[in-house]
Amino acid sequence: MSRTGAEWTRKPNVSPGLYVDPRIYTDPDIFEEERAKIFDQVWMVACHESEVAEPLDYRTYQHPGGHNLIILRNEAGQINAFHNICPHRGNLLLYDVAGSVKGSSPSGAPNRITCIFHAWAFNADGKCVDIPRRKAGYQDRIKECDVGLRQVRCEVGFGGFVWVTMNDAAPSLRDYIGGALDDLEPMLAEPLEVFHYHRAVIHGNYKMWHDTNSEFYHDYMHYHNRVTGMVKKEYWDRKYVNFENGHAKLTGMTLKYDAYEGQKQRTLSWPGMPAAGWELVDLFPGITYNLRAPAFRLDSSIPLGPNKVLVEFRGLGLKRDTPEERAIRVRDHNSIWGPFGRNLAEDLLGTTGQGKALSDRNEAPYVLHARVENGMIHDEIGMRHFLEEWSRRMGRSSSDPLNRAQALAAE
Repeated sequence: MSRTGAEWTRKPNVSPGLYVDPRIYTDPDIFEEERAKIFDQVWMVACHESEVAEPLDYRTYQHPGGHNLIILRNEAGQINAFHNICPHRGNLLLYDVAGSVKGSSPSGAPNRITCIFHAWAFNADGKCVDIPRRKAGYQDRIKECDVGLRQVRCEVGFGGFVWVTMNDAAPSLRDYIGGALDDLEPMLAEPLEVFHYHRAVIHGNYKMWHDTNSEFYHDYMHYHNRVTGMVKKEYWDRKYVNFENGHAKLTGMTLKYDAYEGQKQRTLSWPGMPAAGWELVDLFPGITYNLRAPAFRLDSSIPLGPNKVLVEFRGLGLKRDTPEERAIRVRDHNSIWGPFGRNLAEDLLGTTGQGKALSDRNEAPYVLHARVENGMIHDEIGMRHFLEEWSRRMGRSSSDPLNRAQALAAE
């Protein structure tokens, strides 16, 4: 039976931890607060080390907190991160998404980052090495040693990914990850490389995409997952394991690929995994390790606004792959997860539909996260665990982010 307006807006008969106020997905003030309280405090994946493979290679990164960064391998092979901004007049230093500063540029010499505006130059360690006509204009009031690039904390780990944090006082990367990647770490010990990269802009909140990655009740949307996973008893035995800092993992299984029309059972494996094995770890606030042999996909979210998120998708293989093995991994990844693959388009459609329906923050009174199945695969415990961490960091309840209940009680 349909509901009246009063019935529609009535809160569900469950505890507050089992539903959320949709304003956490749509409110612009909450979004700006998230940038400062969440994204500027945590570790995020900027790229993979294979994307800056040679000395003086760089990759630019649009940080979720609203910062433009440079990931740059120096001449000694160390990977560093800097703000992509000249300390002179605040101009962008590098405009291309990726490249190398090894060669000369129209405005500068080789082995330098040279600002196109006034030709201030910096080396790969962030030191200013040249200010044209410095003595004539600044005398000794400003010297090269006074105006190096702003460095950002950077670590390489957990599969060779380059992680950054804007918080100089943040715990180490390993402390932040805790035990969430312990089971996967041996599988990621060998050198990896990115063989596929694309990005998608979704008109929905970044938490909506996280929700899609952190619950499998939506496998009913995926024909591929229904016939390769849900047909096995092993699928229903998978369980969520929660970790500190909002991270969670789903215990593994072996998929039955040959149940999908036109597909054969996978024989190419991954270190420490059975052929066709599947492991998934979701890291707060928007990174997912999705290792489904023979391929590995990593998602990283970059929120652009309360109702827009850019998601970077990377497909990875082993650096030691033979051409034949790499072709198998690429074909498997792209047929399922590539931009024209079977699964990804369905996930994007689900998140886009949610973003469109909730774009009017007054349209829906609540969003349910109320499936409780002892932590098993269709339990929504992963979303609830994420939002507990969100609430802790934001100082707001996800079910009452504007503290309306408290205000009513005080009246």
